[in-house]
Amino acid sequence: MSSAIDDATAALAKDLDISKDQMRMLKSTFEAFDLDKKGAIAIDMIGQILDMLGHQVVAEELNKIVKEIDSDGNGELSFEEFAHLASRFLGEEEEDTEAILRELKDAFRLYDKEGLGYISTDLLREILKELDDKITPSDLEQMIEEIDADGSGTVDWEEFKAMMIG
Repeated sequence: MSSAIDDATAALAKDLDISKDQMRMLKSTFEAFDLDKKGAIAIDMIGQILDMLGHQVVAEELNKIVKEIDSDGNGELSFEEFAHLASRFLGEEEEDTEAILRELKDAFRLYDKEGLGYISTDLLREILKELDDKITPSDLEQMIEEIDADGSGTVDWEEFKAMMIG
């Protein structure tokens, strides 16, 4: 499997308004499902692929999408057909990620009342207890140790973001 993309694939990425990295990811996903290496994947794999990319689609919507994308009606998707389909979902993912990061940043600012750029691990302990009231003290301490990797007793934005995103 090659991580490089050829000129035609780069042009397709531009047409679909996705990055070359996103196109590489689509290419490797496609190649992983093209078991026979014939340059096509069965349309019945599409639901599974979208699921893997984090998008659950109901059967009715999936059938509508497949009919639209499988333009030649052969029951298989070429890489180009697959890229057109998958690219629809990539933009949504980026917007969702940006929105989540904005919300996390706002939440962090709420806790960082003095605007110091960090919160104490004691405050984080309280936040984690509120989020999960069944958390054991030892699990809580282990989480705090992992989050506050430098042992400073504080959690900055990057540590907070890494914890919340996982």
